[in-house]
Amino acid sequence: MTSLASLPVGSRGHVVRIDGADEISIRLLEMGLTPGAEVAILGVAPLGDPLELEVRGYRLSIRKAEAARIEIDATDN
Repeated sequence: MTSLASLPVGSRGHVVRIDGADEISIRLLEMGLTPGAEVAILGVAPLGDPLELEVRGYRLSIRKAEAARIEIDATDN
């Protein structure tokens, strides 16, 4: 298992868990990043932050620090 922040562009995986129990982790869950949800890395901004994701049929941009809190089970492409 690895963090979402460490996956390269084009990778896919499933959310295993989100570290923490604060406002940020709750907000990530509210945005659809719940355990079992499939996530794809679509792109990264030129300076490496934020990341563009596809989750549950919509696009989402999150900071790299937030993505580091999301544990992913990466799937082969």
